[in-house]
Amino acid sequence: MSIFTGAAVAIVTPFNADGSVNYEKLDELIEYQIKNSTDAIVICGTTGEASTLSHEEHIDVIKRCIKTVNKRVPVIAGTGSNSTETAIYLSQEAQKAGADAVLLVTPYYNKATQGGLYVHFKDTADAINIPCILYNVPSRTGCNILPETAVKLAKDVKNIVAIKEASGNISQIAKLFQLADGCIDVYSGNDDQIVPIMSLGGLGVISVLSNVAPKQTHDLCQACLDGDYKKAAQMQFDALPVIDSLFCEVNPIPVKKALNIQGFEVGPLRKPLTEMEEAHANTLKENMKAYGIY
Repeated sequence: MSIFTGAAVAIVTPFNADGSVNYEKLDELIEYQIKNSTDAIVICGTTGEASTLSHEEHIDVIKRCIKTVNKRVPVIAGTGSNSTETAIYLSQEAQKAGADAVLLVTPYYNKATQGGLYVHFKDTADAINIPCILYNVPSRTGCNILPETAVKLAKDVKNIVAIKEASGNISQIAKLFQLADGCIDVYSGNDDQIVPIMSLGGLGVISVLSNVAPKQTHDLCQACLDGDYKKAAQMQFDALPVIDSLFCEVNPIPVKKALNIQGFEVGPLRKPLTEMEEAHANTLKENMKAYGIY
């Protein structure tokens, strides 16, 4: 059985003015997401600024999310690292906390070979017994999981069951579907490619857009799952200006700005991320108004 179908939000980590984690605000965001039909929550991913959380904060944020969600939707914990030892540690802690699955990003900076990726993911998955989602985002990590590697991992390791594909390379993703023949679930990792990837057989999206438009993102995925691709395509087109604004600067700079525009007061970013440029913020606000989310 798949971990989820539809739209999972890659949720932000809200901070107080002093930079500490705002757990009460995290609770509020989670309740808002569940109320607005989000199908799963990904905690401590890229959008959650996991790379600037201490290990203690990382684990505490995962625990708080799991407690607040209280099994209403699946919770997928981002536990990837460029250190295999660290990825194993965080994944084991997430399993202890009750996570439904983990999301494992490719080792960034190290730029492992395909053989190195295989060992990294296999060793991490073998250290736990909950499902694992591979996360392919070469634009951020400098490392690309080739379709052959993803398929081999899915066939060799029983709890590697899915991949978040954010390579942006539709040809590569199509080849993945061809080679996999159903052995691995595929989720879009790019909000502007939900319809193309789901039309090839994807089960949904792990979404930044869902932070500010959870119902719209869920409904877009549901249209795909219902086979109404004409409707889904129009929904994708309608969302594109907002999506473009959400990625005009590095994620999660724009989405935190968007949430603050909506009045959620999710606080600042952790350095080295800085506040959105004023011109970009103004365009974001205009596109949010046009999309009906502000």
